[in-house]
Amino acid sequence: MLVKKPIYDDLTVTTPAPKHKPSKHDDATFTPTPAPTDRLATQIRRARLFVYTRSLAAESKMDDLMSSFLHMESSFTNTIASLAPPKESGERLLPGGIYVLVAAMAGSIVSRNRNILLRSTVPLIVGIGAGWVVLPVTMRNVGDLVWEYERKAPIISENHMRIRGAAEEAWRQAKVRSAATARFVDERVTQAREKMEEWVKRGR
Repeated sequence: MLVKKPIYDDLTVTTPAPKHKPSKHDDATFTPTPAPTDRLATQIRRARLFVYTRSLAAESKMDDLMSSFLHMESSFTNTIASLAPPKESGERLLPGGIYVLVAAMAGSIVSRNRNILLRSTVPLIVGIGAGWVVLPVTMRNVGDLVWEYERKAPIISENHMRIRGAAEEAWRQAKVRSAATARFVDERVTQAREKMEEWVKRGR
Protein backbone atom coordinates (compact mmCIF):
# COMPACT_ATOMS: atom_id res chain seq x y z
CA MET A 1 0.00 0.00 0.00
CA LEU A 2 1.50 3.27 -1.07
CA VAL A 3 1.75 6.13 1.38
CA LYS A 4 1.78 9.65 0.02
CA LYS A 5 4.32 12.06 1.34
CA PRO A 6 3.31 15.53 1.81
CA ILE A 7 4.84 17.77 -0.76
CA TYR A 8 6.02 20.29 1.82
CA ASP A 9 8.20 17.90 3.84
CA ASP A 10 11.37 18.50 1.82
CA LEU A 11 11.12 22.29 1.94
CA THR A 12 13.10 23.95 4.71
CA VAL A 13 11.82 27.13 6.03
CA THR A 14 14.58 29.84 6.10
CA THR A 15 13.97 32.94 8.16
CA PRO A 16 15.87 36.05 7.07
CA ALA A 17 18.53 37.43 9.50
CA PRO A 18 17.39 40.47 11.38
CA LYS A 19 18.82 43.67 10.07
CA HIS A 20 21.38 45.41 12.34
CA LYS A 21 20.09 48.72 13.44
CA PRO A 22 22.74 51.37 14.20
CA SER A 23 22.90 52.41 17.84
CA LYS A 24 24.43 55.32 19.70
CA HIS A 25 27.43 53.20 20.75
CA ASP A 26 28.28 52.48 17.12
CA ASP A 27 28.24 56.19 16.30
CA ALA A 28 30.62 56.87 19.19
CA THR A 29 33.21 54.30 18.16
CA PHE A 30 33.18 55.30 14.52
CA THR A 31 35.98 57.84 13.69
CA PRO A 32 35.90 59.18 10.19
CA THR A 33 39.28 59.65 8.46
CA PRO A 34 40.04 63.36 7.75
CA ALA A 35 40.42 64.37 4.18
CA PRO A 36 43.87 65.37 2.82
CA THR A 37 42.79 68.98 2.52
CA ASP A 38 41.80 68.99 6.20
CA ARG A 39 45.18 67.54 7.20
CA LEU A 40 46.94 70.17 5.10
CA ALA A 41 44.89 72.96 6.70
CA THR A 42 45.79 71.64 10.16
CA GLN A 43 49.50 71.61 9.37
CA ILE A 44 49.33 75.12 7.92
CA ARG A 45 47.53 76.34 11.04
CA ARG A 46 50.19 74.81 13.29
CA ALA A 47 52.98 76.34 11.22
CA ARG A 48 51.33 79.75 11.35
CA LEU A 49 50.94 79.52 15.14
CA PHE A 50 54.60 78.48 15.51
CA VAL A 51 55.82 81.37 13.37
CA TYR A 52 53.55 83.80 15.24
CA THR A 53 54.77 82.75 18.69
CA ARG A 54 58.40 82.89 17.56
CA SER A 55 57.93 86.33 16.06
CA LEU A 56 56.31 87.58 19.28
CA ALA A 57 59.23 86.22 21.33
CA ALA A 58 61.77 87.86 18.99
CA GLU A 59 59.86 91.15 19.10
CA SER A 60 59.76 91.13 22.91
CA LYS A 61 63.50 90.38 23.02
CA MET A 62 64.20 93.25 20.67
CA ASP A 63 62.00 95.58 22.73
CA ASP A 64 63.85 94.62 25.91
CA LEU A 65 67.22 95.14 24.21
CA MET A 66 66.24 98.57 22.90
CA SER A 67 64.82 99.56 26.29
CA SER A 68 68.05 98.58 28.04
CA PHE A 69 70.10 100.41 25.39
CA LEU A 70 68.02 103.57 25.78
CA HIS A 71 68.28 103.32 29.56
CA MET A 72 72.08 103.02 29.36
CA GLU A 73 72.26 105.94 26.95
CA SER A 74 70.09 108.10 29.20
CA SER A 75 72.12 107.15 32.27
CA PHE A 76 75.39 107.94 30.48
CA THR A 77 74.07 111.30 29.23
CA ASN A 78 72.79 112.25 32.68
CA THR A 79 76.10 111.25 34.26
CA ILE A 80 78.13 113.36 31.81
CA ALA A 81 75.74 116.29 32.26
CA SER A 82 76.04 116.06 36.05
CA LEU A 83 79.82 116.50 35.80
CA ALA A 84 79.53 119.91 34.16
CA PRO A 85 79.77 122.89 36.54
CA PRO A 86 76.67 125.05 37.06
CA LYS A 87 76.47 128.38 35.30
CA GLU A 88 76.61 130.38 38.51
CA SER A 89 80.02 128.87 39.36
CA GLY A 90 81.71 130.74 36.51
CA GLU A 91 83.80 127.75 35.41
CA ARG A 92 84.33 127.15 31.70
CA LEU A 93 85.36 123.69 30.58
CA LEU A 94 86.99 124.63 27.29
CA PRO A 95 89.89 126.82 28.50
CA GLY A 96 90.11 124.96 31.80
CA GLY A 97 90.48 121.59 30.09
CA ILE A 98 93.19 123.00 27.84
CA TYR A 99 95.06 124.30 30.88
CA VAL A 100 94.88 120.89 32.52
CA LEU A 101 96.21 119.18 29.39
CA VAL A 102 99.05 121.69 29.11
CA ALA A 103 99.94 121.11 32.77
CA ALA A 104 99.97 117.35 32.28
CA MET A 105 102.19 117.72 29.21
CA ALA A 106 104.53 119.96 31.19
CA GLY A 107 104.76 117.30 33.88
CA SER A 108 105.55 114.73 31.21
CA ILE A 109 108.31 116.94 29.78
CA VAL A 110 109.84 117.56 33.21
CA SER A 111 109.94 113.84 34.07
CA ARG A 112 110.95 112.50 30.65
CA ASN A 113 114.56 111.75 31.73
CA ARG A 114 113.53 110.08 35.01
CA ASN A 115 112.59 106.50 35.76
CA ILE A 116 109.37 104.93 34.53
CA LEU A 117 107.59 105.44 37.87
CA LEU A 118 108.04 109.21 37.76
CA ARG A 119 107.26 109.37 34.05
CA SER A 120 103.93 107.68 34.65
CA THR A 121 102.92 109.39 37.89
CA VAL A 122 104.18 112.98 37.58
CA PRO A 123 101.95 113.95 34.58
CA LEU A 124 98.94 112.42 36.29
CA ILE A 125 99.60 114.19 39.58
CA VAL A 126 100.33 117.52 37.88
CA GLY A 127 97.19 117.20 35.73
CA ILE A 128 94.98 116.38 38.72
CA GLY A 129 96.48 119.25 40.70
CA ALA A 130 95.90 121.65 37.82
CA GLY A 131 92.33 120.38 37.53
CA TRP A 132 91.66 121.11 41.20
CA VAL A 133 93.11 124.60 40.77
CA VAL A 134 91.46 125.51 37.45
CA LEU A 135 88.23 123.44 37.60
CA PRO A 136 87.45 122.82 41.28
CA VAL A 137 83.70 122.30 40.87
CA THR A 138 84.12 119.88 37.98
CA MET A 139 86.82 117.95 39.83
CA ARG A 140 84.56 117.74 42.89
CA ASN A 141 81.76 116.33 40.73
CA VAL A 142 84.16 113.82 39.20
CA GLY A 143 85.36 112.83 42.65
CA ASP A 144 81.79 112.30 43.85
CA LEU A 145 81.05 110.14 40.82
CA VAL A 146 84.19 108.05 41.38
CA TRP A 147 83.23 107.68 45.03
CA GLU A 148 79.77 106.41 44.05
CA TYR A 149 81.39 103.66 41.98
CA GLU A 150 84.01 102.92 44.63
CA ARG A 151 81.36 102.35 47.30
CA LYS A 152 80.29 99.24 45.39
CA ALA A 153 83.70 97.72 46.20
CA PRO A 154 84.40 98.09 49.96
CA ILE A 155 88.11 97.25 49.62
CA ILE A 156 88.71 100.03 47.10
CA SER A 157 86.67 102.55 49.10
CA GLU A 158 88.55 101.73 52.32
CA ASN A 159 91.92 102.12 50.61
CA HIS A 160 90.73 105.35 49.03
CA MET A 161 89.65 106.74 52.39
CA ARG A 162 92.98 105.72 53.94
CA ILE A 163 94.99 107.36 51.16
CA ARG A 164 92.76 110.43 51.23
CA GLY A 165 93.18 110.76 54.99
CA ALA A 166 96.94 110.46 54.70
CA ALA A 167 97.01 113.05 51.89
CA GLU A 168 94.83 115.47 53.86
CA GLU A 169 97.01 115.02 56.93
CA ALA A 170 100.17 115.60 54.89
CA TRP A 171 98.60 118.73 53.36
CA ARG A 172 97.61 120.00 56.79
CA GLN A 173 101.11 119.39 58.13
CA ALA A 174 102.59 121.12 55.09
CA LYS A 175 100.33 124.13 55.64
CA VAL A 176 101.25 124.28 59.33
CA ARG A 177 104.94 124.01 58.58
CA SER A 178 104.78 126.56 55.80
CA ALA A 179 102.95 128.95 58.11
CA ALA A 180 105.55 128.36 60.83
CA THR A 181 108.36 128.86 58.31
CA ALA A 182 106.78 132.08 57.02
CA ARG A 183 106.34 133.33 60.56
CA PHE A 184 109.95 132.47 61.41
CA VAL A 185 111.19 134.25 58.28
CA ASP A 186 109.05 137.29 59.07
CA GLU A 187 110.43 137.43 62.59
CA ARG A 188 114.02 137.16 61.34
CA VAL A 189 113.42 139.80 58.69
CA THR A 190 111.83 142.08 61.25
CA GLN A 191 114.73 141.58 63.62
CA ALA A 192 117.26 142.25 60.86
CA ARG A 193 115.41 145.38 59.81
CA GLU A 194 115.27 146.66 63.37
CA LYS A 195 118.98 146.04 63.80
CA MET A 196 119.68 147.75 60.49
CA GLU A 197 117.60 150.75 61.51
CA GLU A 198 119.33 150.85 64.88
CA TRP A 199 122.74 150.66 63.18
CA VAL A 200 121.78 153.48 60.80
CA LYS A 201 120.64 155.63 63.74
CA ARG A 202 123.93 155.01 65.51
CA GLY A 203 125.88 155.95 62.37
CA ARG A 204 124.22 159.29 62.31
